[in-house]
Amino acid sequence: MMWKDFFEAGGWGMYPTAFLGFIFVLSGLLYAFRPERRFVPVVFCAGVAALGAGLIGSAVGIENTFHDVQAVAPADQLKIALLGCAESLNNLVLALLLAIPTALLALTGAVRAAMRSSGDA
Repeated sequence: MMWKDFFEAGGWGMYPTAFLGFIFVLSGLLYAFRPERRFVPVVFCAGVAALGAGLIGSAVGIENTFHDVQAVAPADQLKIALLGCAESLNNLVLALLLAIPTALLALTGAVRAAMRSSGDA
C-alpha cells in the first residue's frame, strides 16, 4: 500500500520537500489573493526550490539504493532495488502533488491580474 507509509518511505528528502513545498503553496496563496507582479518571482523561486528538493531527494535515494543493494543476497537484489527506487520517487511525487494546487492558485492570481488590467484599459 503506497499511501500508508508514503512520507516515511520517502526518507529524509521528504522533510525539505515538504517544507519548501509548504512555502510554495503559501506563495501561491499570496499571489492568488494579491496578484501583484512583484510576487511572481517569489512563486517561481519557491516552486523551483520545492521541485528541486523533490528531485534531489529522489536522485539521492535512488543512488543510495543502488549503492547499498550490493549488501543484499543476489536473489533479492532486483526486488530490493525496485522497491528502493519506488520509495525514492515519493520525494518527487510529494513535490508534484504540492505543485499542482499551487499552479492552480497562481493561475487564479494571473486571471485576477488580467481581469484587473483589462478593466483599466
